[in-house]
Amino acid sequence: MDQNSKMMIFCLFLAALGSPVFAEEWKANVVKSLDTLVSSCVVVPCSFTHPKGNLPTSRLRGIWRRSNDRNERIYYEDQTQVLENFRGRTRLLGHLGQSNCTLEIMGVKDHDNGPFCFRIEQALTETKTDDKFSFVEDCVEFRMLPDPLKPALTHPKTATEGHPYTVTCSVTHTCTSHVPKLKWSRGTANDATEVHRKTHPGNWEAQSILTIIPGEKDDHTEIKCTAEFNGGKMSFSTLTLYVKRTENYNHIIVPTVAAIGTAVIFAVFCILMANKYKTRIAALQNQEGSVWNRISRLSRRS
Repeated sequence: MDQNSKMMIFCLFLAALGSPVFAEEWKANVVKSLDTLVSSCVVVPCSFTHPKGNLPTSRLRGIWRRSNDRNERIYYEDQTQVLENFRGRTRLLGHLGQSNCTLEIMGVKDHDNGPFCFRIEQALTETKTDDKFSFVEDCVEFRMLPDPLKPALTHPKTATEGHPYTVTCSVTHTCTSHVPKLKWSRGTANDATEVHRKTHPGNWEAQSILTIIPGEKDDHTEIKCTAEFNGGKMSFSTLTLYVKRTENYNHIIVPTVAAIGTAVIFAVFCILMANKYKTRIAALQNQEGSVWNRISRLSRRS
Protein backbone atom coordinates (compact mmCIF):
# COMPACT_ATOMS: atom_id res chain seq x y z
CA MET A 1 0.00 0.00 0.00
CA ASP A 2 1.52 3.35 -1.01
CA GLN A 3 1.82 6.43 1.18
CA ASN A 4 -1.13 8.26 -0.41
CA SER A 5 -3.50 5.36 0.23
CA LYS A 6 -2.44 5.15 3.86
CA MET A 7 -2.99 8.88 4.30
CA MET A 8 -6.49 8.66 2.75
CA ILE A 9 -7.50 5.80 5.04
CA PHE A 10 -6.22 7.70 8.07
CA CYS A 11 -8.24 10.79 7.13
CA LEU A 12 -11.39 8.72 6.65
CA PHE A 13 -10.83 7.16 10.07
CA LEU A 14 -10.52 10.59 11.71
CA ALA A 15 -13.70 11.77 9.94
CA ALA A 16 -15.56 8.70 11.19
CA LEU A 17 -14.44 9.36 14.74
CA GLY A 18 -15.72 12.92 14.46
CA SER A 19 -19.15 11.89 13.16
CA PRO A 20 -22.17 11.99 15.52
CA VAL A 21 -22.46 8.21 15.50
CA PHE A 22 -18.98 7.67 16.90
CA ALA A 23 -18.73 10.85 18.96
CA GLU A 24 -22.17 10.30 20.53
CA GLU A 25 -23.19 13.85 19.57
CA TRP A 26 -26.66 15.30 19.27
CA LYS A 27 -27.42 17.91 16.64
CA ALA A 28 -30.30 20.34 16.34
CA ASN A 29 -31.52 22.47 13.49
CA VAL A 30 -33.36 25.48 14.92
CA VAL A 31 -33.95 28.80 13.16
CA LYS A 32 -31.94 31.47 14.96
CA SER A 33 -34.33 34.43 14.81
CA LEU A 34 -37.85 35.24 13.67
CA ASP A 35 -39.92 38.40 13.24
CA THR A 36 -42.93 37.86 15.47
CA LEU A 37 -46.14 39.88 15.57
CA VAL A 38 -47.33 40.70 19.06
CA SER A 39 -50.77 39.15 19.85
CA SER A 40 -50.42 36.72 16.92
CA CYS A 41 -48.66 33.35 16.88
CA VAL A 42 -45.27 32.03 15.85
CA VAL A 43 -44.08 28.61 14.70
CA VAL A 44 -40.43 27.72 15.32
CA PRO A 45 -39.13 25.05 12.91
CA CYS A 46 -37.00 22.55 14.82
CA SER A 47 -35.48 19.17 14.07
CA PHE A 48 -32.76 17.10 15.72
CA THR A 49 -30.54 14.11 15.11
CA HIS A 50 -29.21 11.62 17.64
CA PRO A 51 -26.52 8.93 17.56
CA LYS A 52 -28.66 6.03 18.77
CA GLY A 53 -30.86 5.33 15.80
CA ASN A 54 -34.63 5.31 16.21
CA LEU A 55 -35.87 6.45 19.59
CA PRO A 56 -39.11 5.08 21.09
CA THR A 57 -41.70 7.83 20.89
CA SER A 58 -43.44 6.76 24.10
CA ARG A 59 -40.27 7.33 26.10
CA LEU A 60 -39.32 10.71 24.66
CA ARG A 61 -39.92 14.00 26.43
CA GLY A 62 -39.52 17.32 24.69
CA ILE A 63 -38.85 20.50 26.63
CA TRP A 64 -38.57 24.11 25.53
CA ARG A 65 -37.06 26.47 28.09
CA ARG A 66 -35.29 29.77 28.50
CA SER A 67 -31.61 29.57 27.66
CA ASN A 68 -30.39 31.02 30.95
CA ASP A 69 -32.46 28.82 33.29
CA ARG A 70 -33.27 25.16 32.69
CA ASN A 71 -36.13 25.34 35.19
CA GLU A 72 -37.98 28.09 33.29
CA ARG A 73 -39.90 25.88 30.93
CA ILE A 74 -42.19 27.39 28.33
CA TYR A 75 -43.31 23.99 27.00
CA TYR A 76 -43.60 20.60 28.67
CA GLU A 77 -46.23 17.87 28.55
CA ASP A 78 -46.84 18.41 32.28
CA GLN A 79 -48.37 21.90 32.29
CA THR A 80 -47.79 22.31 36.02
CA GLN A 81 -44.06 22.53 35.30
CA VAL A 82 -44.50 25.28 32.70
CA LEU A 83 -44.13 28.96 33.54
CA GLU A 84 -47.56 30.32 34.35
CA ASN A 85 -47.22 32.99 31.67
CA PHE A 86 -46.89 30.29 28.98
CA ARG A 87 -49.43 27.73 30.15
CA GLY A 88 -51.94 26.91 27.44
CA ARG A 89 -50.05 28.96 24.84
CA THR A 90 -47.41 26.46 23.68
CA ARG A 91 -47.48 23.07 22.02
CA LEU A 92 -45.32 20.82 19.84
CA LEU A 93 -46.46 20.60 16.23
CA GLY A 94 -44.00 17.86 15.34
CA HIS A 95 -43.54 14.27 16.55
CA LEU A 96 -40.43 13.61 18.60
CA GLY A 97 -40.25 10.06 17.25
CA GLN A 98 -39.73 11.63 13.82
CA SER A 99 -37.04 13.96 15.20
CA ASN A 100 -39.38 16.93 14.83
CA CYS A 101 -39.43 19.42 17.71
CA THR A 102 -41.30 22.29 16.01
CA LEU A 103 -42.84 24.66 18.58
CA GLU A 104 -45.95 26.85 18.36
CA ILE A 105 -46.54 29.85 20.63
CA MET A 106 -50.00 31.45 20.61
CA GLY A 107 -50.98 34.92 21.78
CA VAL A 108 -47.43 36.25 21.56
CA LYS A 109 -46.64 38.89 24.18
CA ASP A 110 -44.10 41.67 23.77
CA HIS A 111 -41.78 40.08 26.35
CA ASP A 112 -41.75 36.61 24.70
CA ASN A 113 -38.50 37.47 22.96
CA GLY A 114 -36.39 34.52 24.23
CA PRO A 115 -33.91 33.11 23.59
CA PHE A 116 -35.58 29.70 23.92
CA CYS A 117 -33.79 26.35 23.61
CA PHE A 118 -34.92 22.78 23.09
CA ARG A 119 -34.12 19.82 25.37
CA ILE A 120 -34.76 16.14 24.70
CA GLU A 121 -34.98 13.39 27.34
CA GLN A 122 -35.39 9.63 27.06
CA ALA A 123 -37.24 8.40 30.12
CA LEU A 124 -36.75 5.11 31.95
CA THR A 125 -39.53 5.83 34.41
CA GLU A 126 -41.63 8.86 35.24
CA THR A 127 -38.84 10.18 37.46
CA LYS A 128 -35.66 8.79 35.85
CA THR A 129 -34.12 9.43 32.45
CA ASP A 130 -31.80 7.20 30.48
CA ASP A 131 -30.44 9.90 28.17
CA LYS A 132 -30.91 13.65 27.78
CA PHE A 133 -29.49 16.52 25.82
CA SER A 134 -29.98 20.29 25.83
CA PHE A 135 -29.32 22.19 22.61
CA VAL A 136 -28.05 25.33 24.32
CA GLU A 137 -26.14 26.45 21.24
CA ASP A 138 -29.17 26.18 18.96
CA CYS A 139 -31.75 28.57 20.37
CA VAL A 140 -34.26 30.96 18.84
CA GLU A 141 -34.87 34.65 19.51
CA PHE A 142 -37.80 36.79 18.42
CA ARG A 143 -37.79 40.31 17.02
CA MET A 144 -41.09 41.64 18.30
CA LEU A 145 -43.30 43.54 15.84
CA PRO A 146 -45.92 45.75 17.54
CA ASP A 147 -47.79 46.22 14.24
CA PRO A 148 -48.08 44.03 11.15
CA LEU A 149 -46.34 44.85 7.91
CA LYS A 150 -48.44 46.17 5.05
CA PRO A 151 -49.24 43.78 2.21
CA ALA A 152 -47.26 44.20 -1.00
CA LEU A 153 -49.25 44.73 -4.20
CA THR A 154 -47.91 43.62 -7.58
CA HIS A 155 -49.79 44.72 -10.70
CA PRO A 156 -49.45 46.24 -14.20
CA LYS A 157 -49.45 50.04 -14.33
CA THR A 158 -52.58 50.25 -16.46
CA ALA A 159 -55.56 48.09 -17.32
CA THR A 160 -57.35 47.78 -20.64
CA GLU A 161 -61.11 48.00 -20.79
CA GLY A 162 -62.68 44.57 -21.29
CA HIS A 163 -59.42 42.64 -20.77
CA PRO A 164 -58.40 40.55 -17.69
CA TYR A 165 -56.36 42.47 -15.12
CA THR A 166 -54.42 40.66 -12.36
CA VAL A 167 -53.28 42.01 -8.98
CA THR A 168 -51.23 40.00 -6.46
CA CYS A 169 -51.39 40.78 -2.73
CA SER A 170 -48.56 39.29 -0.61
CA VAL A 171 -47.78 39.33 3.09
CA THR A 172 -45.03 37.57 5.06
CA HIS A 173 -45.61 35.85 8.39
CA THR A 174 -44.14 33.31 10.82
CA CYS A 175 -47.26 31.39 11.85
CA THR A 176 -47.98 28.53 9.45
CA SER A 177 -50.65 27.07 11.72
CA HIS A 178 -52.80 30.21 11.35
CA VAL A 179 -52.22 31.75 7.93
CA PRO A 180 -53.24 35.44 7.53
CA LYS A 181 -56.51 36.01 5.70
CA LEU A 182 -56.35 38.25 2.62
CA LYS A 183 -59.50 40.07 1.52
CA TRP A 184 -60.22 42.35 -1.47
CA SER A 185 -62.45 45.41 -1.60
CA ARG A 186 -63.97 44.23 -4.88
CA GLY A 187 -64.61 41.02 -6.75
CA THR A 188 -65.81 37.73 -5.27
CA ALA A 189 -64.10 34.75 -3.69
CA ASN A 190 -64.14 33.03 -7.09
CA ASP A 191 -62.10 35.88 -8.58
CA ALA A 192 -59.12 35.26 -6.25
CA THR A 193 -56.63 32.40 -5.93
CA GLU A 194 -54.81 31.68 -2.64
CA VAL A 195 -51.14 30.62 -2.59
CA HIS A 196 -48.97 29.82 0.45
CA ARG A 197 -45.25 29.24 0.09
CA LYS A 198 -42.09 29.07 2.13
CA THR A 199 -39.59 31.88 1.52
CA HIS A 200 -36.94 31.26 4.21
CA PRO A 201 -36.65 28.88 7.18
CA GLY A 202 -39.46 29.89 9.51
CA ASN A 203 -40.77 32.57 7.11
CA TRP A 204 -43.77 32.12 4.86
CA GLU A 205 -45.64 34.20 2.33
CA ALA A 206 -49.40 34.24 1.86
CA GLN A 207 -50.63 35.42 -1.53
CA SER A 208 -54.00 36.25 -3.01
CA ILE A 209 -54.16 36.67 -6.78
CA LEU A 210 -57.18 38.69 -7.96
CA THR A 211 -58.31 38.73 -11.60
CA ILE A 212 -61.00 41.16 -12.77
CA ILE A 213 -62.25 42.55 -16.09
CA PRO A 214 -62.41 46.35 -15.66
CA GLY A 215 -64.77 48.63 -17.52
CA GLU A 216 -64.61 52.32 -18.37
CA LYS A 217 -66.40 53.15 -15.11
CA ASP A 218 -63.55 51.58 -13.12
CA ASP A 219 -61.03 54.17 -14.25
CA HIS A 220 -59.40 56.01 -11.27
CA THR A 221 -61.11 53.77 -8.70
CA GLU A 222 -59.30 52.13 -5.76
CA ILE A 223 -58.64 48.47 -5.04
CA LYS A 224 -57.75 47.57 -1.45
CA CYS A 225 -56.22 44.37 -0.05
CA THR A 226 -56.59 43.78 3.70
CA ALA A 227 -54.53 41.26 5.68
CA GLU A 228 -56.06 39.94 8.90
CA PHE A 229 -53.59 38.17 11.19
CA ASN A 230 -54.18 35.69 13.96
CA GLY A 231 -55.00 37.70 17.06
CA GLY A 232 -57.09 40.27 15.18
CA LYS A 233 -54.51 42.78 13.97
CA MET A 234 -54.95 44.03 10.40
CA SER A 235 -53.07 45.99 7.76
CA PHE A 236 -53.94 47.02 4.21
CA SER A 237 -52.59 48.48 0.98
CA THR A 238 -54.42 50.21 -1.87
CA LEU A 239 -53.84 50.94 -5.55
CA THR A 240 -55.51 53.30 -7.99
CA LEU A 241 -56.77 51.58 -11.13
CA TYR A 242 -56.11 53.30 -14.43
CA VAL A 243 -58.21 51.94 -17.30
CA LYS A 244 -57.55 52.81 -20.94
CA ARG A 245 -60.26 52.43 -23.55
CA THR A 246 -60.10 49.59 -26.06
CA GLU A 247 -58.32 50.64 -29.28
CA ASN A 248 -60.87 51.26 -32.09
CA TYR A 249 -61.39 53.64 -35.02
CA ASN A 250 -65.08 54.39 -34.59
CA HIS A 251 -64.30 57.96 -33.66
CA ILE A 252 -62.61 58.34 -37.08
CA ILE A 253 -64.76 56.10 -39.27
CA VAL A 254 -68.16 57.49 -38.25
CA PRO A 255 -67.37 61.18 -38.93
CA THR A 256 -65.61 60.27 -42.19
CA VAL A 257 -68.58 58.24 -43.47
CA ALA A 258 -70.93 61.05 -42.49
CA ALA A 259 -68.82 63.61 -44.32
CA ILE A 260 -68.56 61.47 -47.46
CA GLY A 261 -72.30 60.81 -47.42
CA THR A 262 -73.03 64.52 -47.10
CA ALA A 263 -70.63 65.32 -49.94
CA VAL A 264 -72.23 62.70 -52.20
CA ILE A 265 -75.73 64.00 -51.52
CA PHE A 266 -74.61 67.58 -52.16
CA ALA A 267 -72.88 66.56 -55.40
CA VAL A 268 -75.98 64.74 -56.66
CA PHE A 269 -78.10 67.75 -55.78
CA CYS A 270 -75.73 70.05 -57.66
CA ILE A 271 -75.74 67.79 -60.71
CA LEU A 272 -79.53 67.65 -60.77
CA MET A 273 -79.79 71.42 -60.40
CA ALA A 274 -77.20 71.96 -63.15
CA ASN A 275 -79.06 69.66 -65.53
CA LYS A 276 -82.30 71.47 -64.74
CA TYR A 277 -80.83 74.88 -65.50
CA LYS A 278 -79.10 73.64 -68.65
CA THR A 279 -82.45 72.44 -69.96
CA ARG A 280 -84.11 75.77 -69.28
CA ILE A 281 -81.25 77.71 -70.85
CA ALA A 282 -81.40 75.54 -73.93
CA ALA A 283 -85.14 76.14 -74.18
CA LEU A 284 -84.68 79.89 -73.87
CA GLN A 285 -81.95 79.87 -76.45
CA ASN A 286 -84.23 78.01 -78.84
CA GLN A 287 -86.98 80.53 -78.21
CA GLU A 288 -84.62 83.46 -78.76
CA GLY A 289 -83.35 81.85 -81.96
CA SER A 290 -86.82 81.50 -83.30
CA VAL A 291 -87.65 85.15 -82.60
CA TRP A 292 -84.44 86.34 -84.19
CA ASN A 293 -85.08 84.27 -87.26
CA ARG A 294 -88.55 85.76 -87.64
CA ILE A 295 -87.17 89.28 -87.32
CA SER A 296 -84.50 88.52 -89.92
CA ARG A 297 -87.05 87.21 -92.39
CA LEU A 298 -89.27 90.21 -91.86
CA SER A 299 -86.36 92.59 -92.41
CA ARG A 300 -85.41 90.91 -95.65
CA ARG A 301 -88.97 91.14 -96.95
CA SER A 302 -89.05 94.80 -96.16
